[in-house]
Amino acid sequence: MAMREVKLCLLGDSGVGKSSIVQRFVCDSYQDSIPPTIGASFMSKTISVGEKSFKFQIWDTAGQEKYRGLAPMYYRGAAAAVIVYDITSQISFVKVRDWIRELQQHGPENIVIAIAGNKFDMADLREVETRTAMDYAQDIGAVFTETSAKTAENIKDLFLKISERLPAESVLPYNSTDTVQLRRQRTQPKKRSCCLY
Repeated sequence: MAMREVKLCLLGDSGVGKSSIVQRFVCDSYQDSIPPTIGASFMSKTISVGEKSFKFQIWDTAGQEKYRGLAPMYYRGAAAAVIVYDITSQISFVKVRDWIRELQQHGPENIVIAIAGNKFDMADLREVETRTAMDYAQDIGAVFTETSAKTAENIKDLFLKISERLPAESVLPYNSTDTVQLRRQRTQPKKRSCCLY
């Protein structure tokens, strides 16, 4: 089975649930309260789609305004970006358009963009209509889904949809030399510390 590595970053306002989405996708767990991300955090997860496997290297960026300037470090070279908003917050949806503009101006040329309306479990407090967000996503050619990190609804589906949209040239072969070298750099210190103690 062919294995591909895909760099993906999550963008969006603070408190929309980016870290919760990643935690649900990677660990299939949920916490009611997660401390705000500082700068960015990294996790990875492999999924299978037909005859292919995709190893998502996920950069979860901080939503606070003071970290906004760091975002290009994480979406540069990314094959995909997920812009998350909170369906109970119209303000967070307005910010989606800012991120889209930034990615269109400064992001990679063939980046797959997905828009995720999170906190679907709180639909009774909805401020952003599904049709509004869906129409916007269609207009710009983005993947769209509403998710709930709390109940896991549509979390895996979001990443499946992204993997189906990836152009072949945007994903690296799993056995590429550069990828192996990067992986060794990350894992060697951990192996040494395990062996020493």
